[in-house]
Amino acid sequence: MTYFILYFFGIASIWWVYRVGWTEALKTMISVLIPSILIILFNVKAGRLIFKNPAVGIISVLPTAIFIYRGSKPIVFGLNNWIDRKRNEFVDQKEVVEAEVVSGDEA
Repeated sequence: MTYFILYFFGIASIWWVYRVGWTEALKTMISVLIPSILIILFNVKAGRLIFKNPAVGIISVLPTAIFIYRGSKPIVFGLNNWIDRKRNEFVDQKEVVEAEVVSGDEA
């Protein structure tokens, strides 16, 4: 079942890259993965240390997820801006030569 899920997400990510391009797909994946990883790591660590009762742990997952999601927004925003800056630096390079295409009939 794990391989099926990984296969599905692999195909979905390839389709997403094809649909919107590398940079937008990377920015979307970063926007989803960073908060998700931080939420999972926090709940695993805090669940072992703080919550001895499973009911308290389940109830506290939603508020901690909201706080961690909002707390991770500056990190995600900074990474997305860095990706945009790198893409704009590549586009604005002086070595890029603009050319006009002329068809054979017009020449």
